[in-house]
Amino acid sequence: MAGLRLGPLLRYTDGSRATVWVETSGPCTVEVRCSDGAGGTAATFQVAGHHYALVTVTGLQAGTAPSYEVFLDDTPVWPLPDSRFPPSVIRTPGTGDAVRVTFGSCRWAAPPADGKDPVGPDALDTLAVRLAADPDAERPDVLLLLGDQIYADETSEETRRWLTGRRNLDEPPGGQVADYEEYCHLYYESWLDPEVRWLLSTVPSFMIFDDHDIVDDWNTSASWLADMRATGWWQERLLSGLMSYWVHQHLGNLSPAELDDDPTWAAVRATPDGTKALRALAEQADADSSTVRFSYRRDFGRVRVVMVDSRAARVLEEGRRSMLDPGEADWLREQVLGDEGAYDHLLIGTSLPWLLPHLVHDTEGWDAALCAGERGARWARFGEWLRRGADLEHWAAFPRSFADLAALIADVAAAPGAPASVCVLSGDVHHGYVAEATWRSGDLGVPVVQLTCSPVHNSVPAAMRVGFRVGWSAPARVLGRLLARHGRTPRPPVRWRKRGGPWFGNQLMTLTLSGRSARLRLERTGKEARLDTVHETSLTG
Repeated sequence: MAGLRLGPLLRYTDGSRATVWVETSGPCTVEVRCSDGAGGTAATFQVAGHHYALVTVTGLQAGTAPSYEVFLDDTPVWPLPDSRFPPSVIRTPGTGDAVRVTFGSCRWAAPPADGKDPVGPDALDTLAVRLAADPDAERPDVLLLLGDQIYADETSEETRRWLTGRRNLDEPPGGQVADYEEYCHLYYESWLDPEVRWLLSTVPSFMIFDDHDIVDDWNTSASWLADMRATGWWQERLLSGLMSYWVHQHLGNLSPAELDDDPTWAAVRATPDGTKALRALAEQADADSSTVRFSYRRDFGRVRVVMVDSRAARVLEEGRRSMLDPGEADWLREQVLGDEGAYDHLLIGTSLPWLLPHLVHDTEGWDAALCAGERGARWARFGEWLRRGADLEHWAAFPRSFADLAALIADVAAAPGAPASVCVLSGDVHHGYVAEATWRSGDLGVPVVQLTCSPVHNSVPAAMRVGFRVGWSAPARVLGRLLARHGRTPRPPVRWRKRGGPWFGNQLMTLTLSGRSARLRLERTGKEARLDTVHETSLTG
């Protein structure tokens, strides 16, 4: 008899449907039964010896929150026996409801309950404890996880002990993961955490990868990629990472209609073992990223969320470097401008911040100019060394892409029926801050803010904390302008100023969007396992 290995995860929801993801120990039929009579069934599919299902639940009513159970071949498996958590629910939006979007990134798996946590309480664990203690408390309508859901290159001691039983860690890639089975172990370690498991079963979640989901500084540059491809372990690592991402994260980002039109989803389910079909997709993404899209769009009432792949969709060739390949850039433009007046708030999710501390931005732009040969071959070699050593690979390191995103946001603000706010949601940099952009060409009339929230459960060295603080200062801006002058870099089309932060520690941000208003709250864990509000403000005046 099949058992429940991982999940359930509540993923896509709208007013009448939802999807629920699970992993099981063997082939079976998975059924979700809701307390109001709604439900759905799905047969499992197989990838690399693992069995999964994505169940589409139908018959839901808008503005309700029925509890649900999961059955495998008519045997109840969720809720778990003797669960200390309230029943999992599928909460559907009602017409005109405010939308609460909670987001963050960068989560090391929390240690076992009896283990010491070197980086303090996990913000997701802490959120789960608060919601479980009071089921009627204000809760997110959606959880956006903006990258580094797992750390393939920074594994725990427990995982390294497990890896030792499989292979020799003295050979590359050492204590990092190497194949699909090892990626699956990371998801078990992260998502079997009791608090997080319950949280993800009852709050809809959407996700996008960042570098550590594959490897630190993934796709920094063309020469970086060439060096990785010359190793004996990179190809399997990348393909396994993309395959496991598709199964564990990407599938749940898609609506039922998008799933119906997805050829890989059809191919994986059409055979007893979908490994070959899924591996073909990963190989295609590696060979030509423009042919595979991991970006997606979701609408929550009058709130539009566009999640942008700012890792796999890059063009790395010097002279053509771009954060998004041309097809991806066209897709993004269509999502935000294709139906004027369709939304009141635009949230652009990108794992990497668009607006950085000024000195960091200018350093990345200067370095990009050096790498492109602006100061000759010797400076270009130095630039590549610095780019890799200092992780200079955010939007600022792709100056044309930075300017293109600024121009696109300006077009959004100038379009008929412009939104009340544009928020760029990011993580990656292991601290939080709020930055507001203004255009040199004139006032857009729409507030545009960079909201950076990271980490959910990680840390940042003390020296980097000092650097992030100093990076916003007036002397740092002077130094940045000198670097820009040396690199002959063009002046960016926007100015920006810090409106809050930097904040350090494990944290989550929540946007509450109602009508044309937008409010932001940042909560951070302290020594006690609770979330405390450290910043709250209106973004729309």
